Amino acid sequence: MDDVKRIYLSWNDVVKLIGTVMPRLEVYEFDLVIAITRGGIVPGAIIAERLRIKQVLVASVDFYEDEEHDLDWPVFMQFPADSFLRGQQVLIVDDIWDRGKQIVNVTERVRQAGGQPYSVVLHYKSQRNEFPDKTPDFFAEETTDWIIYPWEVERGAVGTA
Repeated sequence: MDDVKRIYLSWNDVVKLIGTVMPRLEVYEFDLVIAITRGGIVPGAIIAERLRIKQVLVASVDFYEDEEHDLDWPVFMQFPADSFLRGQQVLIVDDIWDRGKQIVNVTERVRQAGGQPYSVVLHYKSQRNEFPDKTPDFFAEETTDWIIYPWEVERGAVGTA
């Protein structure tokens, strides 16, 4: 991680990033937003406000990647009931697509529930993506940098999505 450039974003930077992706989102009629905790909550709320989407739901997923656990399958700690998703155009929001594990699994779960998922992130790290056949449907910027968002408590703490 020492050779990776750290980028500290301001709130204005976040607003500008969302502004770059909004024209591509505005041509769709999404029924609801799913914000992936924790990084997707702030951009999810802003995007929902801009698109005038009132139904904002949360997905909380973990892979417990530590010395004792390394799960290939996610643990969904919070996820909307299938009845909320069935037949809906669902915009899934996260701050960054790093390895892609969280958003790919949330997307698949929405699809299994009968929803039509679309994913949007502020930053896409194509070089770290573990799913070569999958990419975000929408993203503001592609990067190789270590992005620290203004809502992150421990600025610069190691973590991946």
